[in-house]
Amino acid sequence: MLEKIAFICAMASLPLFIWMIFASISVRATYAKFNKFPSECGMSAQQAARKILDVNGLFDVQIAKCSGVLSDHYDPRNNTVYLSASTFNSSSIAALAVAAHEVGHAIQHAEGYAPIKLRGALVPVVNVVSRLITPFLLLGLVFEFIAISTSSISVYFYFGAFICYAAYALFTFITLPCEYNASSRAKKQLVECGLLSEEEVSRAGKVLSSAAKTYLISFFMSLAQVARILLLIISARNRNK
Repeated sequence: MLEKIAFICAMASLPLFIWMIFASISVRATYAKFNKFPSECGMSAQQAARKILDVNGLFDVQIAKCSGVLSDHYDPRNNTVYLSASTFNSSSIAALAVAAHEVGHAIQHAEGYAPIKLRGALVPVVNVVSRLITPFLLLGLVFEFIAISTSSISVYFYFGAFICYAAYALFTFITLPCEYNASSRAKKQLVECGLLSEEEVSRAGKVLSSAAKTYLISFFMSLAQVARILLLIISARNRNK
């Protein structure tokens, strides 16, 4: 019975994975659509980001260009907002929305926003456990299906994988308020700084909402994996009794 439930959990990940693919495509399509709409203010994303930072007194935060498409991010380690090559010099509504979102993260750090501080503390942990998940699962399978006489060892490897996925699930959960809050700040700042009109912000919001969906799906996918591995642990323990 537990194996069937575990199989169902595994199959539940498939539609989530497909949803993630479509969400990623949607992000690029939405960005491409509104990247064709120039903002009325005429400022580039870099200039808009600088204005928002200065208005909020964050004169020490730097802005730099990074390679890739939609690879924009804020790095608290060197206090720098990185804008991708496709965003940096663009004056489109989409580019300004993305830039303002990343500046939103800089403002979160400056204000000591609790979720972003917790997320930052989890980054080193997630970087480690993400490399351990697959080895733990593979070793668990090896000891369960090959070393039958010592199959109880498989439980420990499954438990290791469970801890890794649980940590990742927590990370994706903490990421949600960080991303939604940064988008909310972005829309507010774009209006208050006179960078976008109310109508333009409505369009910018579609770009930000599209991107936020990918984080929500990541959270659901991680939960499905945690449930699946937990059932594998219970099933393995029952077989060894």
